[in-house]
Order: sequence, then C-alpha cells, then structure tokens
Amino acid sequence: MESTYPFGRRGSVKNGDGFVTGTLASRVAEQLLDKIRADHLAAGARLPSEQAMARHFGVSRTVIREAIARLKVDGLLETRKGSGAFVRDPGPLQVVDGGDRSTEESIQSLLNLIEVRRVMEAEVAALAALRRTPAHLAELDYALRRIDEAVAAGGDGVEEDARFHWAIAVATGNPHWVRLMEVFAQSIRSAVRVTRANEARRADFSRQVRAEHQKIVEAIAAGDLALARAAAVEHMVQAAQRVRAADLEFWRSDGGEFVRQLNCRERTDVEPTL
Repeated sequence: MESTYPFGRRGSVKNGDGFVTGTLASRVAEQLLDKIRADHLAAGARLPSEQAMARHFGVSRTVIREAIARLKVDGLLETRKGSGAFVRDPGPLQVVDGGDRSTEESIQSLLNLIEVRRVMEAEVAALAALRRTPAHLAELDYALRRIDEAVAAGGDGVEEDARFHWAIAVATGNPHWVRLMEVFAQSIRSAVRVTRANEARRADFSRQVRAEHQKIVEAIAAGDLALARAAAVEHMVQAAQRVRAADLEFWRSDGGEFVRQLNCRERTDVEPTL
C-alpha cells in the first residue's frame, strides 16, 4: 500500500466512461463506498485521515468532509470527535419489538426526505450567503427569535422552524428556490413535526438544533459560501442522526403516529406521469 494514497492506486472521480457526473462530493462518496466494499472493511474499521483521502482522490478536504457527511446520512459511516471516520454497520432498522413494518418504512421515508433536503438546503444556504441583504439578515435573526419564543411558550416550533428555512430561500434572491421550497412545504412541515417532537424530549438535541441554526445564520451573515453550505449539510446530517438515535418509546407514541402520517401523505402525493 502506498503511503501517499491509502487505498492503493490513486483514485479518480470520474465514472466508468470517463465522464464526470453528479457533484464532486457525491462522486467521491460513491467511490469511497466502492473502496470500502472492495477492501471488505468491516464495521468499526477506521478510514484514513481527511488529508490522506484528499490526496488519494485529488480533491480538497472540504469535499472529503461533505462526502463523509453524505455517507453518514445513509448510516454507512460514523465520526468520532478527535478520532476520525469509521465504517458503520447500519443493520436492519428495528424500532418496535416484533417489527412494526409500517413505522420502519415511514422512518426510512423520513430519512429519504432529509437526504433530499440536505442537497437543497446546502445550495440555498450558499446562495443566501452570496446575495443576502441587511433586510434578509434581519429576517433570519427574527426567525430564530420566533423559534426560541415558541419553544419557551410551550409550543413545538414547527411553523417557526419551517419559516426559518423559507427565509433562507428568500435570501437567495431567486424566486424559483422559494417555489421549490413551497413544493416540499407540506412534507417538510410534517418531517419537522417528527424531528422536533423527538428533539424536544432531549435537552441536548434541542441545544444542538439551536446551535446548528445559529451557525447557518452566522455563515450567511459572513458571506462565506463554503461555510454556509457546510453548516446546512451538517444540520441535515445531524437531523438524520437524531432520527436514528430516537428510542423505542418515541416511535411507539406520538413519533410513530407522526411519521406514519408523513409516509401516507407522500404516497398520496406521488403519482406516476407517463
């Protein structure tokens, strides 16, 4: 094994035909996953450092971080502070003794929506950082305060949370991003209802969400496109992780009912067009 390239021969971020497709991070994520499978890395195996993988794939460490974040959302990797990234065995999703198939499928549907939002929210945040005006920043600060006030008053903060993400889309200055957010509005509100109900049961989760929102706003205010994109991606990655960390009691109570309603609505809304 070459010391410069931890996976052996230096990698390439192109497909088999030599054409570049998809985002750079998504291509790196796919090839990283291919290497994990080809080298038969078992659960618990530690990946090379970000710097080593960046050299191997010929990309920046930022791209490596986003690729790892994508695989984290899919439950294939986990990161440990100060230790790096490790292969994870997601195993079958078991939320109820005896196997509540409807709830399990609904949770996966929720994770699928978070995956879509990860891509959309990342680009929206980056463009907002590029184009935001003082009025947009004031609206974002107001949206954060409204979430805090709603929670302090005993509310769930769902509408306020959705309004916060909508305000970021407005800050792009592109009405098509706002319309795209509106297409997903009902599903996003339903998903936020599930995630916030879960997060409200744990003080550490609530603090994490508040800190993630604040980090996105600060990056947008600083006009830092890369940081805004990374903050939005991390917010969605952590949202998925919090869903996976929810305990059986949550899925057996309101959480299970909320997530099944979300899945039922998605099935109703999606109709094939030929």
